[in-house]
Order: sequence, then structure tokens, then C-alpha cells
Amino acid sequence: MGRDPATIVIVDDDTDVRVLIRTRLRRSGHFDVVAEGADGADAIALAAEHRPALMLLDISMPGVDGLEALPRVLDASPTTRVVVFSGFEERGLADKTRELGAVAFIEKSASLASLVERLAAIAAEEPVPAGVTTEPSGVVAATTHPPRDRQLDQRLLDEHLERFREVFEEAAIGMATATLTGRLIRGNRALAMLVRRPPDGLVGVSYGQLTDDEGAVAAALAEVNAGPVDLVQFEHGLAGESSKVRVRATLAPVRDSSGRALYLFLQVQDVTAERAAAEELRRSEERFRLLVEAVEDYAIFMLDPDGRIASWNSGAQRSKGYTADEIIGQHFRVFYPPDVQASKHPEHELETAMRVGHYEEEGWRVRKDGSRFWASVLITAVYNEAGEHVGFAKVTRDSSRRRLLEQEREHALQALAHANAELAMLNEQLQQAAEDQTQFLAVTAHELRTPIGVLGGSADTLSQHWQELTDEERTDLFDAMSSSTGRLRRLLADLLTASRLEASALEMRRERVDLAEVIDQSVAIVRRSEPESEFLLEVPPGLAVIADRDRLAQVVENLLGNALRHGASPVHVGARLTEPDTVEIRVRDSGGGVAAAFRPRLFGRFATGATGGTGLGLFIVRELARAQGGDATYEPGPPEGPTGEFVVRLPAASAPVGGIVEGG
Repeated sequence: MGRDPATIVIVDDDTDVRVLIRTRLRRSGHFDVVAEGADGADAIALAAEHRPALMLLDISMPGVDGLEALPRVLDASPTTRVVVFSGFEERGLADKTRELGAVAFIEKSASLASLVERLAAIAAEEPVPAGVTTEPSGVVAATTHPPRDRQLDQRLLDEHLERFREVFEEAAIGMATATLTGRLIRGNRALAMLVRRPPDGLVGVSYGQLTDDEGAVAAALAEVNAGPVDLVQFEHGLAGESSKVRVRATLAPVRDSSGRALYLFLQVQDVTAERAAAEELRRSEERFRLLVEAVEDYAIFMLDPDGRIASWNSGAQRSKGYTADEIIGQHFRVFYPPDVQASKHPEHELETAMRVGHYEEEGWRVRKDGSRFWASVLITAVYNEAGEHVGFAKVTRDSSRRRLLEQEREHALQALAHANAELAMLNEQLQQAAEDQTQFLAVTAHELRTPIGVLGGSADTLSQHWQELTDEERTDLFDAMSSSTGRLRRLLADLLTASRLEASALEMRRERVDLAEVIDQSVAIVRRSEPESEFLLEVPPGLAVIADRDRLAQVVENLLGNALRHGASPVHVGARLTEPDTVEIRVRDSGGGVAAAFRPRLFGRFATGATGGTGLGLFIVRELARAQGGDATYEPGPPEGPTGEFVVRLPAASAPVGGIVEGG
């Protein structure tokens, strides 16, 4: 008598993956799939309810991730054997999951046949079946050789993944992948060096534990998980031996085509030197201020009660040009211009000093050689111990150099401000380039991994078990394949077009194009992938534009696909001649329109909203429109009226025009 099927629970937040695995496990005859879950909380509850023999558990899931859930699953059902099934690579992560109680770690890149065989062996408590070898990573792979075309596909995928790993590992900036709760799955060498831990020692560690501000990390994670944000950036210090280091952390969610966050990409940059440079700049400005004050000259001397010079110092001689023998005994009015002397202003200064105790002013003074200088003057009445007035103390500061230095300082500060502005602009450009590269790598890696896995697994299942599958199962698998193929085709088309647009290498063959024909063809193409969609067309016959027919079709298809992906059917498409030389194409869906907060970056590269995607569709629409002499904009609708419209403006055609334009 054969062994009863082993009970198993599948926990993965990707519905397509669960459908594929459930089908293969059921068809194998070795397993009874008793339940499915979408996150760690489901895993714990299902373990307590069903106490299955096996549980296949994903790592990165919303709410409670797999690493946090694993020991709690075993607490709820100690006899359950947990097998971790993750899209992350096993390096370091496999050991961590075994420490937490998992019996095996299998990467999602493994074939479904090897997955089923591995699970069957674990359920039977037997060695791995003959004909199957265990890779060093713990992933089981069949020893039979796949067809040559599959070998080539796998080699290309492996080459792509290897290049991604090289960029990740060799980056000078710390990088890591993490679960949605901030638990690190893999970190590169730069991050390990920054926090002074070995790379394998980062696996399973909560990022907040590596910092001196776990509250800031928790707030950033909450912001990422709360809504459709592209990234969250914040600064903090590090814990332990790296406590003097200051870093800037950037958290970017990696989302699937439906906008659901799958895991987090973390970038950590050491800004200690940047902060030190800012502090040094502040100190330099302070030293500069003290230097300006220190180089000023002072003339300090005494006057008798009548205003005649009674003493003289070296500062006064350097400032005014007189020696002590030449000046002592003369009235101090000699230092004033003739018109000031004639007005009796020197005597007025002494009278004021006697009345209020001192006198201060700035004004022109005259040196021995007749040259003038700008002086700051302080005259103080001096009394002896008996209270008798014995004269005046006079301090004259030559402010000419101070004025010159102030002007030079002002020029220097202006130059410094200009340099700082240029540096800030360069830093912003570098940061934007790094963010674009990070987003490109994250989007490309994720958009490739899941559809390739679903296509391969579905094709294998259909080819090997066609007769055994039910009609519903075949339909589910074909739908998954169709969905994944569309994702790959859209990613490839968007990346190629965006790359050529940025390199100014996109060839344009501009000619007279009948707008109604292009719109009808584009609607037919979109309707093939969205058969239930409805389109309302208002395009007058004979309306023509000067454009590249294929690129214009790409613009219209992108707008229609965007309307269905982010809005709702029916989709209104209209066209009209607004000026003698301009035609407008307007596309409006029946959804709620574009949120105001998202509109400023609506046409930017990698601008993805809540429903995800590559973030290149509208960027390509705008750039293709501009390359053909037009533009693309979004016009929001009134608060109580219809939703907003995407508007593409192109040159109207008054006569046939031919020619090729390269580079837009």
C-alpha cells in the first residue's frame, strides 16, 4: 500500500507562484495542499490550525516576513518541517534559516521538478532520490541535461544575474536587500566594512540594530510600507565601533507590476567627511572674521584739556605718518580735512566727550602727506583720582584696510556661495544618477525574475502533465504565461526605446499619417490583450499629422495601456485640429485621475505609482512626442467633472511630407 500524501501549506505573497506550485504538488500525488497563505501572519495561523507535515515558506512578505515567522511557526506546530523557498540567493541566508529551524533552503530559480522531488524526500525522511544532486547552496537540481535552447536561455539569465551581482558587490556605496520589515537578507562588502561586520554576519539582522537611531529606521520603514513612495532618505549614526560614522540611508521598495512591495533595496553612504567639511568651512569663516578684525591699525594717544597732543604711540605713527617729536604739542585738529576744521567740528567732539563721557564717529582723516583715510574715532574724557579733568584718551582706527578686506571677504563669500551652489548641483546630479541606477537595477532584476520563473514552470507543467491537468488548471497556467510574456515584452520595448531616446539614436521617418487609421490599429492591438476593455473614439476622418507612423502608434498604445492599467474602462480617445498647424490627441479613462502629489514626476523616468510597472511608459510618450515636433502633457479635470486627460500635440499635415530624422 502506498504512503498517504503529505500535508503541506504554501505561504507566498505572489498568487501566480502559489498557483504554479500548488498544481505541481497536487499532480505529483505525494502531497495534499491543505492551505495557502500570503504572509508570515498567515503562516503562523495556518500552522496552528492544520499542523501540516511540511510548510513551504517565502522570505520577503508584507507585515510579518518569513524570518520573523519561522520560529513562531515551529512554536505553533513543532512537528512541521519548514522549507524556505525564496527569490533571494542562499548565500548566508540558508545558514540563517537553518539556525531558526528550517530543514532546507531552496531558491526560486530551481526547477519545479527538483522542488517536488526535494519536498518528497524531506516528507519521507529519505535521502535525495537517485538522479538528483544537491548543489552546494542546498538547492536540488536534476542531473539530466535540459534542451540546448533552455541551456542558452539559462546561460543568458545567469550572465545577467552575474553582472548584477558584480555591480552589487563591487559598489563603493553600501548596498543591501532587506525584507519589508527591514531585516537584511544580503549586504555587499562596502556595507559590511562600514558597519564593521562580515557580510555573512549581516544576514537576518534588523537594520535598526546597526544604527544609533532605531526610531528613525522604524519611521522610514513605516513610510515605505504606508504608500506608493519611490524612496525614503534619512541620516543617522552607526552603533558600536562605528559610532563616529555618519551615514545617509536610502530605502527603495521594489514592487511588482501590480504595485505591491516585494522587498526593500537599501543604500548606505558614508557622509562623515561631508559633514566634517561643512564644519571645517564654518570654522574657516570664523577664522577669516577674526583675521579681518586683527589686521586693523589703531592710533592710541592722549590729548590735554585743550585738545593738544600729549602722547604718541607706534600705532599712531604708522597710521598718521608723524613721529612723536613732530606731532606732540600740536592741536589734534591737524588730522581733519580743512572744511571740517573750519566748521569747528574737532572742538565739538571734545565738548560732547566732556558732556556725556565719550564721543564716537567715523569720518575722513588726513595723514601727514595729505592723503585721506577713513577712520573710526573714540574720544573719552579722562579724570584723575581726585575727579579732576586731565585730558582725553583718543583711539583712532584706520578702517581703510577693514573696508578693503570686507569688500574682498564679500567677494570671497559670493564666490564661495557660487562654488557651493555648483557643488550642490553636482551632488544632486550624482545622487540622481545613483538613484536612477539603483532603481534601474531593482526594476530590471525583479521584472525579469518572476515572469521568467512563471513562464518556465508553466511550460514544464503543461508539457509534462497536459493530460493530467484539468481545464481550469490549464487556463490558470496559460493566463499566468500570457501575463508574464506581456510583462517581459513591455519591459524590453520600454528599455530599448528609452535607451535610444537618451542616446539620441532613435530613427524617425516622418511622413503624412492618417490619425484615424493609427488609432484604430492601436485600439485593436490593445484590445487583444484586454478583450473586455471598451473604447469610445471621436476621431474625424481625414485628420492627418506629420509623424513617424510606428512611433506614433507606440505613443497611442502606451497611453491606452496606461489608461487601462491605472484607470478604468471605458477609455475615451479623441482628436481634433486646434490650430492651423497643430493636432491634439486626448486620452481619458473612467478612473479617478492622477493624484496631485504624483503629477510633477508623471513623465519622469522610473516614475511608478501604486500599480507599479517599469515607470517608462509615459516618459517614452513625452520624449517620442517631442522628437516628432510636439509634446505630451496631463490636464487635470475639474473637482466635480470628468477625470483628467493626457494630451499629445503633433504638427498637423497640410501636404505629404517625407524624410528621416535621427536622434529626435
